[in-house]
Amino acid sequence: MSDAAKKKSDTAIDTLARKDQSGETQELTDGFHLIIDALKLNGLTTIYGVPGIPITDFGRMAQTSGIRVLSFRHEQNAGYAAAIAGFLTKKPGICLTVSAPGFLNGLTALAHATTNCFPMILMSGSSEREIVDLQQGDYEEMDQLAIAKPLCKAAYRILHAEDIGIGLARAIRAAVSGRPGGVYLDLPAKLFGQVMDAEAGRKSLVEVIDAAPAQIPAPTAIERALDVLKSAKRPLIILGKGAAYAQADDAIKALVEKSGMPFLPMSMAKGLLPDTHPQCAGAARSTVLRESDVVMMIGARLNWLLSHGKGKNWGEAPKKFIQIDIEPKEMDSNVEIAAPVVGDIGSCVAALLEGMGGNWQAPPADWIDAVMKKREDNVSKMAPRLVNNNVPMDYHAALGVLRTIIKERPDAILVNEGANALDFTRGVIDMYKPRKRLDVGTWGVMGIGMGQAIAATVETGKPVLAIEGDSAFGFSGMEVETICRYKLPVCVVIFNNNGIYRGTDVNEASSDPATTVFVPGARYDKIMEAFGGVGVEATTPDELKRAVNEAMDSGKPTLINAVIDPAAGSESGRIGNLNPQSALKKK
Repeated sequence: MSDAAKKKSDTAIDTLARKDQSGETQELTDGFHLIIDALKLNGLTTIYGVPGIPITDFGRMAQTSGIRVLSFRHEQNAGYAAAIAGFLTKKPGICLTVSAPGFLNGLTALAHATTNCFPMILMSGSSEREIVDLQQGDYEEMDQLAIAKPLCKAAYRILHAEDIGIGLARAIRAAVSGRPGGVYLDLPAKLFGQVMDAEAGRKSLVEVIDAAPAQIPAPTAIERALDVLKSAKRPLIILGKGAAYAQADDAIKALVEKSGMPFLPMSMAKGLLPDTHPQCAGAARSTVLRESDVVMMIGARLNWLLSHGKGKNWGEAPKKFIQIDIEPKEMDSNVEIAAPVVGDIGSCVAALLEGMGGNWQAPPADWIDAVMKKREDNVSKMAPRLVNNNVPMDYHAALGVLRTIIKERPDAILVNEGANALDFTRGVIDMYKPRKRLDVGTWGVMGIGMGQAIAATVETGKPVLAIEGDSAFGFSGMEVETICRYKLPVCVVIFNNNGIYRGTDVNEASSDPATTVFVPGARYDKIMEAFGGVGVEATTPDELKRAVNEAMDSGKPTLINAVIDPAAGSESGRIGNLNPQSALKKK
């Protein structure tokens, strides 16, 4: 803390003093300072939020105390920032909002964090209980605790200053222990101004010890999993974002390489081992899912992203599944799990490595050869598409340039959202280091882009390249002002094809534009210029390459409007099957 900031902090404490009955000066503290001290005691020194009633002064005081407070333009984006901060740091990201509407804006991000198993705490100011419970019409009156409970892992309300330490400790432990998730902490306005003895306040604070203790797998579970693996003729490892969150990178790499098995990384697990690793089957996804006979999932769930573990994508041959997860209820959620291994990923992987010993037999050569041949064939087929010079650009031409830039800058963090912009980027751009690819997660939710970009560079100090569909950018686009205000090294590339999926749809019923069409030729780069950042329009791959390299070299906030063929892209990206079609239209 600077001398000036410390002086302000000391002055604030001095004003909270009174003489007791004996005439002695009694040092006091209040809810504002106790919340700040409780956060700092537990190493939570960054807050993402939007100021307003009743938390405006709290944000000011937190900033004065040395906590970094980043003010956003919308609470939902601040919440997405806090959620991804939790993923990157394994500590709960903190989102601070005002009451009622602000709380509701943050609630989407809280539910997103819980669904994706990101540790996050949404702290919201709220109306007074006496008025809310009698529904007497307070300012922004709402029973926020009741609304939050179904959408997060835990929810607590703190009514008394002496309970702040315990309340925050419970929220931290709930957010990071077991399967991580979102926690709601309700802070009524009166709590901030409550006064108590300073020494008693200090004693009431709690430093959380071993918030996420290791959960050791049962030896029998390890033996069973290894027995199933030994029987495999065509084994496969699937790495999910839970494996990336675990930060057991060396152990996972050792397990994959010792096993000799092909591995398939889910999108946010890309880079745990480089996508160019000889065992990576990312470019042969369909083949390995369809033809494998034993599948070991590490921090991955058999949800819709993996077709629930059944159906035509998984082929007709019977499969045995091994699943490593900290949550026992996850087992058998869609298909029978032959070998459930319950525990934290680091402990489970370490136990498997030990159990494999020094003479583990690699999978049959014909399986490895078949997977690698399919991978090489698919890579060769794609290669010419990545070097075309079509004008306007298609997705492959634009991504061919960005693929090379990421290869040359493997420490940069890639944030990615959209429909086609997401699908093509995931398949084209290789990642080389863990936790460098951040995207829409389990829900496939749009709008995470600018919040994640801000938190990624704030938490890691690394530059960010955000690849956005023009539709996805619209959900959080005003946060480019936040990027400029804090002078963050973020380069945003908008794939602008004039619409959602495509910009070529026609409304045949009236003069209104089709529902999926935007203003043609929109200049998103001018938005960044308006806030003092760098705006560039790129119409060719060479222009795009030059603009992105300049942005990454300079570290200046930059937005590049990459003009994409309006006809490029497909309906709903690669999940068009989830978009129902009219039976009458089919006829």
